[in-house]
Amino acid sequence: MEALFDMEAHLKTLHFSWREQWRLVRLALKLPARKHKKTEPQKSSTTHDNGRASIAHHYDVSNDFYRLWLDPEMVYTCAYFRDEQQPLADAQREKLDYLCRKLRLQPGQHLLDIGCGWGALAIHAARYYGVTVHGITLSEAQQRFAHERVVAEGLEKQVHIEIRDYRDLPEQASYDRIVSVGMFEHIGIKNFPTYFDTVKRVLKSGGLFLNHGITSENGWQRTPVTRFINKYIFPDGELARVSHVTAAMEQAGFEVLDTEGLRRHYAYTLRHWVQALEANCGEAIRQTSEATYRLWRLYMSGSAYYFNQGSIGVYQLLVGHQHEPLAIPLRRDDLYISNKQGAVDIKKV
Repeated sequence: MEALFDMEAHLKTLHFSWREQWRLVRLALKLPARKHKKTEPQKSSTTHDNGRASIAHHYDVSNDFYRLWLDPEMVYTCAYFRDEQQPLADAQREKLDYLCRKLRLQPGQHLLDIGCGWGALAIHAARYYGVTVHGITLSEAQQRFAHERVVAEGLEKQVHIEIRDYRDLPEQASYDRIVSVGMFEHIGIKNFPTYFDTVKRVLKSGGLFLNHGITSENGWQRTPVTRFINKYIFPDGELARVSHVTAAMEQAGFEVLDTEGLRRHYAYTLRHWVQALEANCGEAIRQTSEATYRLWRLYMSGSAYYFNQGSIGVYQLLVGHQHEPLAIPLRRDDLYISNKQGAVDIKKV
């Protein structure tokens, strides 16, 4: 389906006469149409823009729907591949561990996971690195699923998942490490100062913050593609240039310590998702609707195309407080220690 997007440049060059335009309109009107029930966004119990209603529109579609095409850990962000042939489940587990190593997690630390999704990273960090995790999300479906999984894993004393907006974190909140993976796109560019100021406030001296988010080489301009995404997929979603993101971080008082671009990894990930969704077409429609299936297939195929092309990217930015001793080694060698060598067995902590 990605091949459809190769037609964009060609279609922009076409010029039709009024007679041709009228003929195309008549043909379009003859196309079969189906009426789909319009679903209104859920009302939010918070006064924040870019809040719960927007998140519910995307993430509360159905846990069973997402389960059809995500990996067993239910990770809805790009994986970390050794090569294009690596199975998605393996690449997602390696991504979870890579994040923990970048954060230099140690037993006894307190980790905040902003936009924790279905709980995969929170559980991995608690189980293998011995940290206590506070996960927050605005999706009720995700929170229920994550909490049930925490209980099933016997990690209730280490992992707490709740419905909470990052802007509503208590004044006394304090964390050794903070991570946000795949939530940044929902913040809204106008909210960057609030977001980074909040993270800086709750991050302890000497702490580390890792932000994993999608970016755009041209920023969020009003185009047919962005209008489609905001109407059908991500209400309120916006992408910024990576330079804009790092500038906002520095403005908030952070020092950028490590930057890594992973856009090729996201193209591979999306192709896995599309393939799995297509393989489960009938069940996906049964779980949701034909319209939802078609929208997600188109959206993810287009995203794979643009990640591969390079007009959108995804970056992991690791930062710490400015003018403080750095909490990272001189070199990055420790990032490439395998999970078996570097992870802490929770049973031994």
